[in-house]
Amino acid sequence: MSTVALVTSGAYSVANFRGMLIEELKRRGHRVLALAPDWDDATRRRAGALGAEPVDISLSRTGLSPRRDALDVVRLTATLRRLRPDAVLTYFAKPNVYGMLAARAAGVKRRVAMVEGLGFVFDSSAGESGRRKLVKLLARGLYRAAFAGAHRVVFLNRDDQAFFLAGRLVAPGKVVNIGGIGVDLDQFAPAPPVTDPPTFLLMARLLRGKGVLEYAEAAALVKERHPRARFVLLGDFDANPDSLAREDIEPWVARGAIEWPGHVEDVRGMLAAASAFVLPAWCREGLPRSSQEASAMAKPVITTDVVGCRDTVEDGRTGLIVRPRDVPDLARAMTRLIEHPDEIVAMGREGRRFAERHYDGREKSRALADLLVDG
Repeated sequence: MSTVALVTSGAYSVANFRGMLIEELKRRGHRVLALAPDWDDATRRRAGALGAEPVDISLSRTGLSPRRDALDVVRLTATLRRLRPDAVLTYFAKPNVYGMLAARAAGVKRRVAMVEGLGFVFDSSAGESGRRKLVKLLARGLYRAAFAGAHRVVFLNRDDQAFFLAGRLVAPGKVVNIGGIGVDLDQFAPAPPVTDPPTFLLMARLLRGKGVLEYAEAAALVKERHPRARFVLLGDFDANPDSLAREDIEPWVARGAIEWPGHVEDVRGMLAAASAFVLPAWCREGLPRSSQEASAMAKPVITTDVVGCRDTVEDGRTGLIVRPRDVPDLARAMTRLIEHPDEIVAMGREGRRFAERHYDGREKSRALADLLVDG
């Protein structure tokens, strides 16, 4: 029996994103440790129910503090030496850098990193101040050093892979592209199409780069012509510097443009009640899990022509691709589905077929498990 350690900066992601991988590793008879800095009773319970063992670590999600980060690497190295895992999977930005450095220093035999997007640091839409240029330069150096010690680096889309290869941040022979982490196609089963009232859903962390404000503006435009249309926003605020605040959202709710239930643990009911899923992100993504879930449930996806997002839609077939930060274009796409409800049905059907071809989470988890325990 091997011991596999997952290293992340968000405990919520262990059950949400790695659940099928944990189940696959346990099915093969392996022990699974889940290392995160922010465990609470709920996340511990959910991880434990899958068979993973939560382990507390010190690791900040955001920001750059060289002294704090260096100390976290030392502490994480000591933790990994004590736990003695046979393999490590890191994911998200800081775990990929500091977790991989610590795993190498601790002598972990098998080290795999998964790039789930480049994040705020490398997003050119955030501007190019002198400080940002310096942070980018530092981040490139850290990635290059960290991935020099990785046995495999997993990518979810072609653009991120090309970025790392062009920058010589990873050796070509280490690269694996799995095209998304996938979803449980049984749990996210097709739901009947919804055309009356037309209902649109955006579920995401409430970050500016997710296009939340553009969604609200487009909703207000569409409602002028189609007042019965509903626009639902699911999600909560975040520690990310790009996070919105309550005062950014509540005015749109007060105007009646959007409905905001907040965070919902199980999104399937909300997806089932939607006509279409909308992700108007203008920051680059990995391969959005939410879009995969929507397609699996036979819901058309409206998203933007940005890295990661565009890979989740066959334009005009499984959904619609719009220009990023273009509120009128987004409003036109949503209006099109309202005025042509037959497309809601047809695109949803094709989206499910697309998901069955590309988003089988069980298959993706078997591939990841192979990388971790079979080399």
